[in-house]
Amino acid sequence: LSLHDALPILARQVAMYLCRQLTHFSLPEIGNAFGGKDHTTVLHSCKKIEDQIKEDSGLKNLVMELTTILQQ
Repeated sequence: LSLHDALPILARQVAMYLCRQLTHFSLPEIGNAFGGKDHTTVLHSCKKIEDQIKEDSGLKNLVMELTTILQQ
């Protein structure tokens, strides 16, 4: 997977994670908002980001910054 391909995927996964954390929408509702993605795709994305922010301080900082901005 090239960087060109990986960045949009990571961005979508972070966006799904933030939707899950900051809204009361269900997994299927979030999936629908992202072009009809299956709820299992949303679940996988959220789990992947949860795992990655434990390992990657840069990603953790980015997610924290985005969370702060979105909660204003």
